[in-house]
Amino acid sequence: MGKGNIAVTDTDRQKQPAPRVSTAGRATTARGRLRNTLGAGLGLLALAGGLVACSDGTTTDAKATASASASPSETPSDAPTVTETTLEPDAPTAKPTDLRQVSCAYRKDESGSPTKFVGTPPSKLTRKVILAKQMIISTNQGEIVIDLATKDVPCAVNSLAFLASKNFYDNTVCHRLATVETVGLGMLQCGDPLAKGDGTRAQDGAGGPGYVFDDENLGGLPLSRGTVGLAQATEDANSNGSQFFISFTDENTQLTASGAAFTMIGVVSKGMNVIDKIARGGIIPFGGDPTADVRGEGSNAPKKKVVIKDVAIV
Repeated sequence: MGKGNIAVTDTDRQKQPAPRVSTAGRATTARGRLRNTLGAGLGLLALAGGLVACSDGTTTDAKATASASASPSETPSDAPTVTETTLEPDAPTAKPTDLRQVSCAYRKDESGSPTKFVGTPPSKLTRKVILAKQMIISTNQGEIVIDLATKDVPCAVNSLAFLASKNFYDNTVCHRLATVETVGLGMLQCGDPLAKGDGTRAQDGAGGPGYVFDDENLGGLPLSRGTVGLAQATEDANSNGSQFFISFTDENTQLTASGAAFTMIGVVSKGMNVIDKIARGGIIPFGGDPTADVRGEGSNAPKKKVVIKDVAIV
């Protein structure tokens, strides 16, 4: 989910063509374009011409570390439905092996996308990463706490912890807001270190850390309200980077039917009210045309500017 927008699907799947999901290998175009298509940007899901979304939740494996308690979402333009999704700490998890034996591989990003390089994470997990429980995002709009599924996504958490230790996310903005009314999905996408988040810069959603790594926990969490995943275009598998998305509606589960799958890192345990506030604020349509996001031409930015002050893995 290095660059590009999170998966954004058509506003009304019955009235518009179903999003196209490529089965080809890694895309040769700059991941920035993928990110703008992730919904349309950071590459949550490159659907309908380049939108990115969260991982699908069709599998309800007993080993998944999270469960969704969200009820079917109502998506009024002024107030997203408030439901909760929580991790169950004592639920059985997919035990990959002793996390002390896990070895992560991070590769140079060859896509040509803009980067902010602060180094490469270590291949071995530190004790801090092995014991990591939460990702705390401090923003100008409020604090967001994510309960991490570390046992299922050790290399993703290792990367997030490394970037956080380097202050990679400090003073960055969340560049894309996908809403049900505009693109058929509800997600806030962040993590592009170079994004402006004002709805005018086509490259918003293209930035990353200069390295990529393989997918983990595909289908491990439903793409329902409160779930959090790494952004990448569906045709650009195994290219996770620094970008991530937060789902604020159950409408996103439609991505499952399209074959989309993402590295799902956890669920929001605190701060969904912050996300809802941002969503209610509406969007700044890219170039004045909200449908440009659906086409992957740019990202619709949140009117309430979201500036990340700090990210901590604890």
